Amino acid sequence: MLETATSIPAVRAAVAAARAEGRVIGFVPTMGALHEGHVRLMEHCRDRSGFTVASIFVNPTQFGPSEDFDRYPRALEDDLDKCREAGVDLVFTPSRAEVYPRGESASTFVEVPVLSRVLEGVVRPTHFRGVATVVLSLLNIVRPDLAVFGRKDYQQQLLIRRMVEDLHLGVEIETAPTVREADGLAMSSRNRYLDPDQRRAATVLFRALEAARRLVGDGERDADRIRQILRSTIESEKTARLEYAAVADAETLEELGEVAPGRAVVALLAARFGTTRLIDNARLTE
Repeated sequence: MLETATSIPAVRAAVAAARAEGRVIGFVPTMGALHEGHVRLMEHCRDRSGFTVASIFVNPTQFGPSEDFDRYPRALEDDLDKCREAGVDLVFTPSRAEVYPRGESASTFVEVPVLSRVLEGVVRPTHFRGVATVVLSLLNIVRPDLAVFGRKDYQQQLLIRRMVEDLHLGVEIETAPTVREADGLAMSSRNRYLDPDQRRAATVLFRALEAARRLVGDGERDADRIRQILRSTIESEKTARLEYAAVADAETLEELGEVAPGRAVVALLAARFGTTRLIDNARLTE
């Protein structure tokens, strides 16, 4: 049976009881507006743990002043149904005051240098400080054995891995594959902002990534050539506004000049369709 909790003591009591029974604690943090991609994350966590906790919290500190915090979709009852179907044991739905008891502006924050200042960090300069802070707070509240994140937010999961390692948190971080629609569009809570024409146009992100993968598969090693394929594919869709197309080291996000054999390389994209901003990525080598 699905339990819900709104307070930190209630979460800790439920987790302590499960741990006393010898159960492995798994955790999936979310901002709600759940879709099939989230369900897969929760199912993955359920399969790897004996007690699965999910959080639903729209975190204000990861939104910039002109971003969509106020209109970010919120659908708690539907979210709870999806958690129940995925086999989640406990859902934590805190208030802003529960997470930030002194208010967001007066709270302690954590920042991961280097990784937070490239790609998404250039476009959204305060975003990853908010992400790292809330994830650290949630990990300290739940104290899981493992936590699961999605690969669609590639830079985010990399940054969280770095934070967990640097701060010796002792939590295993797992990354689950991106879940896509039948036409390749990566599932995202923000997809619901798209009108039908924008929804059709947004599939260009996946087409660009597939073109880059084919190019590398055919032996292309020039990273600039691969970036050009990414850019030209997206720019062929007239309604898309490209923000970046990167070919980078899969662990450091350092932009590369060459896709060298034996090096893990990832392509990362961000583009706007109308007012909706979407990101996507794909590993070009393993």
